[in-house]
Amino acid sequence: MSKRSLSVADSPSVAKKPRMSAVEGNGVHKATSGGDIDEDLHSRQLAVYGRDSMRRLAASQVLILGATGLSVEVAKNVILAGVKAMVLHDTAETQLQDLSAQFYLTEADVGTNRAAACRDKLQELNTAVAVSSSSAQLTEQYISQFQVVVCTNTMMKESISIDEICHKHKIGFIKADVCGVFASVFCDFGTGFQVLDVDGEEPATGIVASIIPGNPTLITCVDDERMEFQDGQLVTFAEVTGMPTLNDKKPRRIKNVKVQAHTFELDEDTTSYGDYVKGGIVTEYKEHKTLDFKPLAQALEDPGEFLLSDFAKMERPGILHLGFQALNEFQDENGRRPHAYNREDAASLVQIAHKINEQASNKVDVDEDVLRKLAYTSSGEISPMAAMFGGVVGQEVMKAASGKFHPLFQFFYFDSIESLPEEDLTPEDVVPQGDRYDAQRAVLGNKLQEQIQNLQVFLVGAGALGCEFIKNFAMMGLGVGKGQVTVTDDDVIEKSNLSRQFLFRDWDIGSAKSTAAAKAARSINKALKVTALQNRVSPATEDVFNDKFWGSLDLVVNALDNVNARLYVDSRCVYFGKPLLESGTLGPKCNTQVVMPNMTENYGASRDPPEKQAPMCTVHSFPHNIDHCLTFARSEFEGHLEKAPAEANAFLLQPAAYIQAVKQASDAAAREQLEKVFEVLVTDACKTFQDCIQWACLKFQFQFHERIAQLVYTFPEDATTSTGALFWSAPKRFPQPLTFNPADPSHVAFAQAGAILKAQVHNITIPAWGSDLDKVSQAAGQVKLPAFKPKQGVHIETDPKGTAKPIAHGDDTAVIDDLISQLEAAQQKLPAGFKLAPVVFEKDVDTNFHMDFIAGLANMRARNYKIPEVDKLKAKLIAGKIIPAIATATAMATGLVCLELIKVVQSKEVEAYRNTFVNLALPLFAMAEPIAPKVFEFHDMKWSLWDRWILEGDLTVQEVLDWFKVRGLEAYSISCGQSLLYNNIFPKHKDRLLKKMSGLVQTVAKTDIPDYRNHFDVVVACEDEEGEDMDVPLVSIKFRN
Repeated sequence: MSKRSLSVADSPSVAKKPRMSAVEGNGVHKATSGGDIDEDLHSRQLAVYGRDSMRRLAASQVLILGATGLSVEVAKNVILAGVKAMVLHDTAETQLQDLSAQFYLTEADVGTNRAAACRDKLQELNTAVAVSSSSAQLTEQYISQFQVVVCTNTMMKESISIDEICHKHKIGFIKADVCGVFASVFCDFGTGFQVLDVDGEEPATGIVASIIPGNPTLITCVDDERMEFQDGQLVTFAEVTGMPTLNDKKPRRIKNVKVQAHTFELDEDTTSYGDYVKGGIVTEYKEHKTLDFKPLAQALEDPGEFLLSDFAKMERPGILHLGFQALNEFQDENGRRPHAYNREDAASLVQIAHKINEQASNKVDVDEDVLRKLAYTSSGEISPMAAMFGGVVGQEVMKAASGKFHPLFQFFYFDSIESLPEEDLTPEDVVPQGDRYDAQRAVLGNKLQEQIQNLQVFLVGAGALGCEFIKNFAMMGLGVGKGQVTVTDDDVIEKSNLSRQFLFRDWDIGSAKSTAAAKAARSINKALKVTALQNRVSPATEDVFNDKFWGSLDLVVNALDNVNARLYVDSRCVYFGKPLLESGTLGPKCNTQVVMPNMTENYGASRDPPEKQAPMCTVHSFPHNIDHCLTFARSEFEGHLEKAPAEANAFLLQPAAYIQAVKQASDAAAREQLEKVFEVLVTDACKTFQDCIQWACLKFQFQFHERIAQLVYTFPEDATTSTGALFWSAPKRFPQPLTFNPADPSHVAFAQAGAILKAQVHNITIPAWGSDLDKVSQAAGQVKLPAFKPKQGVHIETDPKGTAKPIAHGDDTAVIDDLISQLEAAQQKLPAGFKLAPVVFEKDVDTNFHMDFIAGLANMRARNYKIPEVDKLKAKLIAGKIIPAIATATAMATGLVCLELIKVVQSKEVEAYRNTFVNLALPLFAMAEPIAPKVFEFHDMKWSLWDRWILEGDLTVQEVLDWFKVRGLEAYSISCGQSLLYNNIFPKHKDRLLKKMSGLVQTVAKTDIPDYRNHFDVVVACEDEEGEDMDVPLVSIKFRN
């Protein structure tokens, strides 16, 4: 445990923490110089928040009142985010029913203070955060030392009192309650609260192609990328030649944006600014936003607009605003919430609601059924709701502390009534059983609880989503009866996982994710039956995840981070007719999808368009943004330090076989491949660290001086195209060569990183002075740099559609023979068993110099083209293709999915399910009923993608054709995998008509049918009576019993 760990129970202060730093007007701390951020740990989170916001978080102290399931979910997310301190305040003792949603309490904690019981486990999440528990009196002095206060399970009168203190001291205040399948959130961040970044998106940019001065002014951008500007935005200009006034960095309002035409108008008279000549970068100016929040007492009377989550429930927020006030009055009068499914208590709450509504200035149409369900379930707390709103509220805490993203303004109400049983339960249906699930039984009933416990669930992935899912499963009791959970993940735990994959700790680094997650989940609920596997779910593991395995499942839950894996699991679920719950996150955004057999479309029915790739000529010669430079840098890193050494090792391992293969190919590609081997073993061979420094310096000179000098020699600044237009017109940027300078720290840092990596490739010991930049500078100063000599006739690709295919010279065979001769001679001089050590790119080890080298490559190239340079973190995010991720979005996604899981268990109708998209940054919720699958009809037959036609018997080709013919379909082609078993256009295929399909599958398709499988699948192409092609289902031929 960290020395910063705290265990204070009743101290009125925040456990001997350092005094708070200066606070800005909205309660947001100014960044302090001592707040270093562990970028290895928080890299994914930094991609969302940025350094400034992370520093503000790291200076913030958060008080959470109550230690319920919701409270601890919020606390978990806040601690993982890296606040300065978090105090969990609670005066209640642990009861067995708390264990239904509070995952850091155990049976052994019953009778002890809830906050104190879970403090140590919360501390383990992030030892850099001071975590303490408290039951101190909530005085103004005590509350005023925090930047954010969260009230959960707090009566309205007390909440109003606390909010008054917070509003007075400009402390962020959040009140949140989860009652069964209902939830309420209220935010008050005071008056004059500054939102520093409304949406968290990167500012839109464009490259100016032309400007027509006037009033208004017409700007046209180049059309190589989609234009993201919108009417009413502010923009700034830079690098405009001919109209210098536009470069004054003043934000200017735009209008009449035409995305397709790549034009917009500037709401400004520029007739006196001069004539446009060329160039220009236009960038969105992101405005700050000031919000004035009303205190809770005032907002209850005048709530304003509610945040809507489901357009099918337009009137629901107003009803729940009334219902939660009625619930509070009921609790105030009775000292408790309504008993589960008690009709008298429900009637009393409805009566209170009518009374409040009659006195309200803004009356609503009272939906008594909704209010009764609120009363029926309010005494229970279920894990999915706690997880979902732990994400929502946790994100609001971060907003209050950092000013990053737009806060919830001010009420948000939510319900998942569709998760409840169709028929209202009775008190007899929810009788407590004296176990940890009683609070969930109070909501869902004993029968549904038993069904959940008997589920067979397959969880695919044990990363961020997987950790949250298996925690929820443990809390819900999923698979603790006759069922079980199977979780698989082939990945191991890395340090960067710890900031959001909350079941893992430092000591788990290097362990299998699935094993560690299963162990942690069992520590939450020892009754959980879970099998942990380390297999990737793919065609290669169909012997592990075979027909029997898939057939045994009730439900599949995806927790994957790549589309291809999702598509494969989706295809398996369609094939075996299994429900699939899909989800994904991207920064503060998340989406969930329900895939139900025969009811909804599958995950693969709709796909995002592929990412647009920059043309090769742009990356290699004409970059115009830092992404192009980093793509180039990553390619250079892998080419010189990984691929070329690996290719050389292939030669060194079996020289004769390698040479024979190259001679047989004898083409441009083989020549280029051999040149790489020659380069790494001969031209660029290094024996000492000084050789490695020389290699790095010469590489610098070649890439950033010689290549650029040759480029501008071939295409001078005044060069024109065949049409007479300037060659160096937007988006091209005219470059300037750099000369290696040992006095330039950035040049030396590049040489140091390159030399160290090159030394690793050649197994050269790195001397102690290799880490000293001054000494590396001295060594680099000894390297003689060749003078540039321009070459005639150099081909530089300028066609955006051009490829990187090697260019044939006509004498490839002669060149190959010469290279082979020299390589054979060089190989003879190497010691026996010599091999290189290829360097495989690893972005998440900050001390391995990989990102230093890549950032150096990219920034020097950016300097060539006067493109803004980036720091190592930004380079890491782009070159490492790091997916932004935060714990709040992950928690919310899994909570939403588990609410759908409860519906799946009950086999609900399609109208009950919801696909959801959420952007916590805005915040935005969009829920919709799943789309039905496309249905095909022919004669009296109907089918969809969920259907599979099963033919019984060891059939011949003719018998298969006849089966279709009887149904009015003319089958003309049958294939298995990539192999064509039969097609009526090939005369020789007539010989196959009487052959068994099972035999053709094995002899023609070369497919072995394992003993455990009694069928094989074929694709049949057929036509109807009019010769029109018909899309028919996959055909399974069950050829053995």
